[in-house]
Amino acid sequence: MSIVIGILGLILTLGLGFLLSNDKKNINFKAIGVLFVLQILLALFMFKTSLGVKIVERVSDFVTMVLSYGYQGIEFVVGGWAPPEASVFFINVLLLIIFTATLLSILTHIRVLPLAIKYIGGALAKITGLSNVLTFNAVNSIFFGQSESLIAIKHHLQKMNDNKLFVVCASAMGSVSASIMGSYMTMIPPQYVLVAMILNAMSALIIATMVAPSKPSEDEKIDVREVSQTKSIFEAISAGALDGGRVALIVGAMLIAYVGLIALLDGALTSILGISFTAILGYIFSPIAWIMGIPASEMVTAGSIMGMKLATNEFVAMLEFQPLIEQLSPKTVAIVSTFLVSFANFSSIGIISGSIQAISGEKAAVVAKFGLKVLLVATLASIITSIIAGLFV
Repeated sequence: MSIVIGILGLILTLGLGFLLSNDKKNINFKAIGVLFVLQILLALFMFKTSLGVKIVERVSDFVTMVLSYGYQGIEFVVGGWAPPEASVFFINVLLLIIFTATLLSILTHIRVLPLAIKYIGGALAKITGLSNVLTFNAVNSIFFGQSESLIAIKHHLQKMNDNKLFVVCASAMGSVSASIMGSYMTMIPPQYVLVAMILNAMSALIIATMVAPSKPSEDEKIDVREVSQTKSIFEAISAGALDGGRVALIVGAMLIAYVGLIALLDGALTSILGISFTAILGYIFSPIAWIMGIPASEMVTAGSIMGMKLATNEFVAMLEFQPLIEQLSPKTVAIVSTFLVSFANFSSIGIISGSIQAISGEKAAVVAKFGLKVLLVATLASIITSIIAGLFV
């Protein structure tokens, strides 16, 4: 029954995307079909074949092993700040971002990631018929998130029409950055982080190109040199470490603000209405959770986590979700975990607008007009990814 409900959820999500389309006659149904089939095949391979399960496990184990070396650097700097048995979020989770951002910067400098992104994006463009820039940006967003991925295509932004700009922004918001992937893996099952990062790129293209169809243009050559501006490996290490440090501090500041405000809202609403803010979110989002395939007995709990992520950010939601994982069914854990792995929340509207503003004030004004619609489309992309993951768990 949950599979039937999940399929119905997919139909409703795609149907809503069609209704939101600003050019229904020019929707590239071939591209949407190809991307959807690729998602199903990938999910089937990763969840239902012994080879796929083993590969996902090995990759997860490899990433965990690499991250363990980062903890040596953390221990050297802040060792002794907390008892060995204590789990301090800033030390155990946020500081890890510095190490992963540094690794990402090194791989970018030596052109390993840019070339892989260029050729994977190019192959995706050929089999779907979509724009090279759009597919490059979608794959690039898997690794670099919303701000950095937009910088990599800055020379193309000025020439983009509104529909292409919309797809680019939706792909960026529907992604996460590989620099914080390790932090996610300390809070939710690692395999779902990996699966979501891959599927989200295709989900965003599916729903965004349906809502804002566009055709490829002739001048779409991708220059991988634009992805990295560092001139030496040592500059790349320094830049990655500083960028990671900034991100860790920003996320820490946001968590202090959001978690504190949610506690204040919970206390105020419980005193006045006898119901907490998180419980209200649970009831509001429970129908969405149910249509994604989550059992009715768990849909309010799942809905509260999903609503929390949309209202605040994925870190706050993961912190709320982490202690619940052992109490929930495997299907609910899979669906909620994959839903949380994206930047689709209200604060991201400002982040994307600010990133575009740094490149082009004219285009930033356009983005500001459709910011809420981008958020809706990025959220629909997360729903598609989560439903597909739930179908195979």
